[in-house]
Amino acid sequence: MGVVVGLGVGIGLLLIGSAFLTPRATIAAPRRPGALRRILDAAGLQRVGTVSLVALAAGCGLAATLVVQVVSRTLPVALAFGVIAAYLPFAVVAGRARRRRRELAEVWPEAVDNLSSAVRAGLSLPDALAGLADRGPAVLREPFAEFAADYQLTGRFAECLDRLKDRLADPVGDRVIESLRLAREVGGGDLGRLLRTLSAYLREDARTRSELESRQAWAVAGARLAVAAPWAVLLLLSFQPDVVGRYASPAGVVVLLGGGAACVLAYRLMLRVGRLPTERRVLA
Repeated sequence: MGVVVGLGVGIGLLLIGSAFLTPRATIAAPRRPGALRRILDAAGLQRVGTVSLVALAAGCGLAATLVVQVVSRTLPVALAFGVIAAYLPFAVVAGRARRRRRELAEVWPEAVDNLSSAVRAGLSLPDALAGLADRGPAVLREPFAEFAADYQLTGRFAECLDRLKDRLADPVGDRVIESLRLAREVGGGDLGRLLRTLSAYLREDARTRSELESRQAWAVAGARLAVAAPWAVLLLLSFQPDVVGRYASPAGVVVLLGGGAACVLAYRLMLRVGRLPTERRVLA
C-alpha cells in the first residue's frame, strides 16, 4: 500500500513540475500584410509579388535615368526623372486599386439583389453565393467561381468566406460577407430582409460617394496638372544640353531638390484638403 501511495505522490509531483518546466507553446499571431501587399490585393493583382513590383519600379527608374542622361548629359536632371519614373508603377497600381474599389462599390447592390432572389427561390446561402459565378456582375464572377470550387472541395463555409474576402480585398465586400456569415450562424428567417436592407444601404452609399467624387475630380485634376507642368517644361529643356546643363551646378541641384520637395508637399496637401474619407478593411 505504501508503495502505491509513494508512486502516486511521485507521479503527481512529476506532473506538477513538468507544468512549470515545459516551455509554453505560443500561438503566433497572424502576420498582417504590408502596405504594398494590401495595395496590390486591392488592385486585383494577388498573383503579382511585391518584389516584382519593386523590381519593375527600379527598372523603370534606371531606364529613364539612362535615357535622360544621354539626351541632356546632366546627371542631376537624369536622376530626377529616374525618381519620377520609378514612382510611376506604384502610382499606376494605386490608381487601379481606386478604380477597382469604385467598380465593386457600384456592383455590390446588384450582387446582393441576386443573392436575395436566389434565397427567396429556396437556394441555400452557399449555393446562392456560388450562383454569382454565373449570374453575378462580371467583375465578381471570378472570385465567386473560386469560392464555389473551394466550397465544393471542402464544404467549410466559414473558411471559404475567409478566402473569398482575401480575393476580393474590398471593404464593402468585407461588410457583405460578414453580414452573410452572421446570418448563417444566427439562422432564422430574416436573411431575405437583411439582404434587402443591405442592398438599399449599399446603393445609397454608392450614389452619395459617386456624387462627391465627381465634384472632387476637378481638384484632383488641377493638382496633377500643377505638379506635372514644371517637370514637363524641364523635360523639354533636356533636349537643349547647353541650357539644362546649368542644373549640374550645386545651385542647380538645390533648385531641383527644392522644386521636387515643393511639388510633393503641395500635391499631398491638395489631395488631403479635397480627400474623401476612404473605407478601411477593419473586418479583414
